[in-house]
Amino acid sequence: MTTVPRAVIIGLDGVPHRLIERYASDGTMPNLGRILSRGTLRKMASSVPDVSCVAWSTVITGKNAGEHGVYGFMNLRPGTYRFSFPTFDDLGARPFWEEMPGRRAAVINVPGTYPAREMNGALISGFVALDLAKATHPKALVPELERIGYRIDVDASKGHSDMDAFLRDLAEETESKVRAYRHLWERGPWDVFFLVFTGTDRLGHFLFEAFDDGRHPYAAAFRAHFARIDEVLGEIEGRAGGDGLFMMLSDHGFGPIGREVNVNRFLAERGFLRVVDPSPDSFEGVGEGSRAFALDPCRVYVHLAGRYPRGRVPPADRERVAEEVAAAFGDLRIDGRPVARRICRRAETFSGPHLDAAPDLVVLPHRGFDLKARLAAPQLVSRGAFTGAHTQDDAFLFLRSGAIPESAIPAAPWVGDVRGLIERGIAR
Repeated sequence: MTTVPRAVIIGLDGVPHRLIERYASDGTMPNLGRILSRGTLRKMASSVPDVSCVAWSTVITGKNAGEHGVYGFMNLRPGTYRFSFPTFDDLGARPFWEEMPGRRAAVINVPGTYPAREMNGALISGFVALDLAKATHPKALVPELERIGYRIDVDASKGHSDMDAFLRDLAEETESKVRAYRHLWERGPWDVFFLVFTGTDRLGHFLFEAFDDGRHPYAAAFRAHFARIDEVLGEIEGRAGGDGLFMMLSDHGFGPIGREVNVNRFLAERGFLRVVDPSPDSFEGVGEGSRAFALDPCRVYVHLAGRYPRGRVPPADRERVAEEVAAAFGDLRIDGRPVARRICRRAETFSGPHLDAAPDLVVLPHRGFDLKARLAAPQLVSRGAFTGAHTQDDAFLFLRSGAIPESAIPAAPWVGDVRGLIERGIAR
């Protein structure tokens, strides 16, 4: 019989606080409602930017992006316009499970942890993981995962062409995570058991409108997925016992999309960016005379001389150009509505040894707008396959009473506070 872990952490990627409240109270997720009655639920602010690789890196390190160095899923290689994709090896701060002498952890599907590296316990990397063997520590676990049909991720391409096929694939991927959690639980004892469901994020991107519209053709399917997650939450919470740390959280929230706004098109229309012969595989299309460009999700970089091959903005003019871009975004309106909810400046938002790599601005949109950084978008406003987009201000955090006094839980936490709560619960 396995020993109950000292800490159990369940991540629901992209699940907003308002969904948790609604489904816990309307009967869609009865186990969740029972669990919430036993602890403290808080609305939580996500990282800046509010994308999974940044947010989960912040959760596991307790650091802002200026300290851990991850600003998005895609960067430009230094001195070029070619893409690079940060991995776990690029994380500039250590995750909490690597700083717990004598503690043994099982970590399943946390985004940003690929490739897996040695640790005291077991790690199955999450998105963006490309190869199961490289995503798994110890290697002896790989055949066992293959035997149970473990799936790294959903085939999101199906959501663009066949929604029913996507939902079947999502169900299969979710069940593979359930089988993996059960398998690893029995391989304990563990001090920490950390499992993230990321299919909730994929579902939100394609079908978030089904959450708010009960007449949507996929409204029942949307609820059914969360009902299945609820069954698993009830099972895990029951197995976790009543004494240790039991935490649930999301990395960011979700909201509906009314319009996609192509921010590089906007920068071009305002004279900040000149695009020449764009390529989907690089930003080589950033032409001479450009003063700024954006990478997803609306991370704006001043086109500095000495940093980019065709950059001509002197470092002394960096802040002035950034403020001109910020003013332009502050004036941007679509259908009479302001697009920017908040414009985050580099020095006010980030701190740490990786500050030099930070974007000069990060634009957070109002609900209903999804900011896209395609370099060659033909128009300012578009509509894609996604019906849901990340929100920075509507993540959630739940802590079951007992392991941590309620007075120690921040009234309005953000993802950077989570590591301290985990460590306090483990040390108890």
